[in-house]
Amino acid sequence: MDADTRARFEARARIIKAMAHPTRLFFVDQLSRGERCVCELTELVDADVSTISKHLAVLKNAGIVEDDKRGTRVFYSLRMPCVLNFFSCVETVLIQTAEQQARLAK
Repeated sequence: MDADTRARFEARARIIKAMAHPTRLFFVDQLSRGERCVCELTELVDADVSTISKHLAVLKNAGIVEDDKRGTRVFYSLRMPCVLNFFSCVETVLIQTAEQQARLAK
C-alpha cells in the first residue's frame, strides 16, 4: 500500500472511530431529527455536560457535526447527514446476521 492510499484509509478510520461509541451514535441519530442544544442532549443521556461536550467535540473534529453558539447555549446539527447511510448499512448487517443465526438455530 502506498503512502497516499494509507493516508486515505487512515482518514476513513478516524471518522469511523469517532462514531464508534454508543453515546456518539445516539447523538448522530438524535441530530438526524434536527439540531439540538447541549442541554437537550444532556437530558437524553445519563452523563454530565462535560462528558457530553467531549463526545460532541469528537464528532465535530471528525467533521460529522457542527455547532452554533447562541448566547450561552451551543446547538449542534449534522454537518454530514450522509453518515446515516452508514447506519442503514449497519442495520442491514444486524438483520441479516440475526436471520442467519435464527436459520442455524432451527
